Amino acid sequence: MKTSQAEIIREYGPFEGARNIGGVTYDGSKVWFAAGENLRALDPESGTEITAIDVAAHAGTAFDGRYLFQIAEDKIRKIDPETGTVVATIPAPGKGADSGMAWCEGSLWVGQYRENCIHQIDPETGKILRTIESKRHVTGVTWVDGELWHATWEDDKSDLRRIDPKTGDVLERLDMPEDTGVSGLESDGGDVFYAGGGSSGKVRAIRRPR
Repeated sequence: MKTSQAEIIREYGPFEGARNIGGVTYDGSKVWFAAGENLRALDPESGTEITAIDVAAHAGTAFDGRYLFQIAEDKIRKIDPETGTVVATIPAPGKGADSGMAWCEGSLWVGQYRENCIHQIDPETGKILRTIESKRHVTGVTWVDGELWHATWEDDKSDLRRIDPKTGDVLERLDMPEDTGVSGLESDGGDVFYAGGGSSGKVRAIRRPR
């Protein structure tokens, strides 16, 4: 397993009223982050907050190219980002213990904190299609270029892990600095990961290794 230190290239926030960041996604231009009482978006170039949707946003956030998906308690809501309208709701697999979500090839991939696993689920029904076991608490999930990465946060230590999607074996690990946790993870499709910063109220940009 390849191990290195995570390189934080930028910090955003803290944002007013966002006591905890619980999920992050990227729509190609805006970084969306779950801020508890609402789902907010920032411009990654300027760092300014540019819009918000009034919907409960407690955990993982994902974007399928058209719609946002947001975990709140035991539900996943499908949201039109243009209007803020909730167009569908499905059950969350962890029933309130979910932590991280990503979209890839027609499925949602949902991290489950306490169970140390990632579920692939049907976005129409919430049915669990398969489960990947992890060695540590999962706090964020993202896919990029066929690679599955997830964040961990356990015993005051946090890292990003690239895992084999078939076996769950850890292939690469990026260790976060001390006292810097990750709650929510998303790739920009290139060289950057966006990571939620939990109770810091921050979103961080982390360099993706090549």
